[in-house]
Amino acid sequence: MELLKVIEQAVEGLGYELVDFETSPRARLLRVFIDGPKGIAIEDCTRVSNHLTRLFAVENIDYDRLEVSSPGLDRPLKKAADFVRFTGQEAQLRLRLAVNGQRNFTGVLAGVEEGRLRLESDGTTHVFELDQVDKARLVPKFKF
Repeated sequence: MELLKVIEQAVEGLGYELVDFETSPRARLLRVFIDGPKGIAIEDCTRVSNHLTRLFAVENIDYDRLEVSSPGLDRPLKKAADFVRFTGQEAQLRLRLAVNGQRNFTGVLAGVEEGRLRLESDGTTHVFELDQVDKARLVPKFKF
């Protein structure tokens, strides 16, 4: 079974969402980012890390180091459901191909319909095909 599927099933089986997964060259470092409805605490990371460590031993998955963490305040947005969930929040997008000479956009997520993302920026509504979004992240907001 593909490593990503193994991790995704395990994380979801524990009640968390797999946000992202990274490997270093030769897959010696495995980095897993998880989220939950109430956010992520250190205890959640420990629980997932312990579970994955046991699972990897059973599945004979070879690695040197495993890191499990929250996605952070600048959470990456990968799936259509992420863009829907964070509607109303500010995000930065980078497109695969430039639109009117521009690839980078920052604005407020305004929803997803039929595979198209709406982004409000400086009084303008931009509409992008989701499959044209190369990278997207939330813009952290700090309250003092």
